[in-house]
Formats: sequence, structure tokens, C-alpha cells
Amino acid sequence: MPTLAIALVLIAAVLHAGWNVLLKTSGDTLWTAVRLQAIGTAILLPVGIWAWFANGMPGVPAEAIGLALLSGVLEAVYFVCLSSAYQRGALSLVYPLARGSAPLLAVLVGILLLGEHLVPLAIAGVASLLAGILLVSRPWRALQAAGAEHRGAIGFALATGASIAAYSAVDRLGVRLTEPWIYGSMLAVIATTLLAIAVIGGRRLGVLAPAPVPVPVLGELPDDPPRAVVPRRSRSVVLARDAVAGVLSLGAYLLVLSAYAIAPLATVAPLRESGIVLAAAWGSLKLGEAAGGREATTRILAAGLVVIGAITLAVAR
Repeated sequence: MPTLAIALVLIAAVLHAGWNVLLKTSGDTLWTAVRLQAIGTAILLPVGIWAWFANGMPGVPAEAIGLALLSGVLEAVYFVCLSSAYQRGALSLVYPLARGSAPLLAVLVGILLLGEHLVPLAIAGVASLLAGILLVSRPWRALQAAGAEHRGAIGFALATGASIAAYSAVDRLGVRLTEPWIYGSMLAVIATTLLAIAVIGGRRLGVLAPAPVPVPVLGELPDDPPRAVVPRRSRSVVLARDAVAGVLSLGAYLLVLSAYAIAPLATVAPLRESGIVLAAAWGSLKLGEAAGGREATTRILAAGLVVIGAITLAVAR
């Protein structure tokens, strides 16, 4: 794997963990996801258009447009699932589970559908992934005592992992058909539009959770359905936070697309998961998601096992 690709992916992992922290702590995660995507798109699109003209308006293959459309659908699903998981569970639970399950799902597809076989080193990587995922999610606790909300976080996190695996494979193909900035611009517009439609339509139809109520909550009747409560923030603070999240999200994804253009998917995708340790540590230590130092240490070590497993799988291929 080229040194440049490694550097791009590691920087992207830090940026990715950063905007996930901002999304988790935003309160209304679904609408924040729409805004951060819209902000990122508003920044990227003029640059993409200028670069297109500056490079002599190169033609874009129909296959690249089709793949960008497919990836846009998958990314909209990704943001809905990720936001729904964060509404129900902790950052140090959701992020490692979502990011770590993606390479594991890719292995399962290879074995069950493509007839692939694992070498001993790859088996060790799968074992490390499974151990880390089980330790960080502890499904036995979710099924017994944590309640339906915690189980929902695990389900949405796994669905997020499936969408990551799917759009990563699509993007790996699409970015090789045209320039990364052209593909990224098309993808950003499509994903943002579909995500906004999904969130607005889903909330009006009652399919997605309603927006949390800022505190203090006044005027609710006893029979009103329960809704999440979030701290009231000024509009300027909200916009500033979303702008930072949008820039971080955009930067992370452009760096990954650039890495896809010069390195194989099998090595880029697992290395992206190095941000898992950062997210697990931040959630456990800074957000107080762990019940004591022992649980915080367990979550961070479990996240480390996920990263080791993902990298081991990449090396074994």
C-alpha cells in the first residue's frame, strides 16, 4: 500500500471520528446529518464545477454517474441508520460496532456468496474483529437488561456497517472511472438530496423518530407521546457546530476517495477503522458513557481489537 494512501486514510480516520462526536452530541442527529451533508456539499460543489471547467470539461462516463447514484442511495441509508443508532446508544458502542462490522460483513459475503477461503492470518483477523465487537456491544447485556432502546442501537449500528460495506465497494469502482473530485461532487449532491427527502418524509409519515424537544419542555399534555429532550442551544452555536461537522465529513470522504484511486479497497477500507479507538476513548472518557474506569478501559481495548482485526484482514489478502 503506497505511503501516501496510508497517510490519507489515517488523517481521514481522525476527521471521521471527529464529525461523529459532533453528530452524537448534537441532540437531533437526523437533522444534523442533513445539515452537515448540505454544508459539505455547498462547499464541494462550486469547487467541483470550477475544477471541471478548468480541466477542459472532461466527459463523465454513464457508468460513473450510475455508480454515484447508487452510492448516494446507500449513503442516505447510512446516515439514517447511523443517526438512528446514535439516538439510541452511546458513541463508544455505536461507532466501533458500525465501523467494525463492515469488514466482517465483507468477509462473510466473500465466504458465503463468492466461495472464498480464509488463510490462517485472515482467520486470526476475523477472530479479533469478533472478539472486539462482542466486547464493545455485549449483546448478552442488551438482550437481558438494557432494554429495547439499546437493542435498537445495536441493530441500527449493524445496518450502518452493512451500508458502509456496500457503498465502499461501489465507490471503489466509481472513483476509478473519473476524477475523485468529479465523482465526489456528484455523490455529494445525490446523497444530500436523498437524505433530506428521507428525513423530512420519514418524520412526516411517522417512520423516523421526531425531533427532540429542547429543554425546558413546556405545554406537553400527559397523553403526549414521549420525545427525547436535548439542551437548548442558540442558532449560531448549532450552525457553527454543523459547519465544522460538515467540513470534517467532507474532508474525510474526499481523502478516502483519493486513497481509493491509488490503493486497493481491501487495504484502504480496513485501515479507515483506526478511528474506532479514538471514538471509543472519547465516548468513554469525555462523554461519560462508561460506568467507571474498568468499563472505559474494556471499551477502548475492545475497539483496539476491532482495529487490529481489520488491519490483519487487510494484510492477509
